[in-house]
Amino acid sequence: MKKAFVMQVYPDKHQEYEQRHAQLWPEMRRMLNEHGATSYSIFLEKETSQLFAYLEIEDEQRWRETAAAEINQKWWEYMADIMETNEDHSPVAADLIKVFEL
Repeated sequence: MKKAFVMQVYPDKHQEYEQRHAQLWPEMRRMLNEHGATSYSIFLEKETSQLFAYLEIEDEQRWRETAAAEINQKWWEYMADIMETNEDHSPVAADLIKVFEL
């Protein structure tokens, strides 16, 4: 199953966002794999500071369970100072609808 969504990083935090993901915690990587993420990429559009995330998952329900994972909660809190977040520190994200695939 393929998913895509957009998020927003603060304009002066592009480099910090990239650096934190380059040093993704092993336990975060493990949690993503355990919840069925087989591929996960994030792209930055520098002009607007918009992030485009694309992932492939095995099961939607397993993926939804990542929100409650303790390590994910810790990651959200860690990232809250460099991107737009909700009150629970989860990223403000808008799901995208697939309209074409070759």
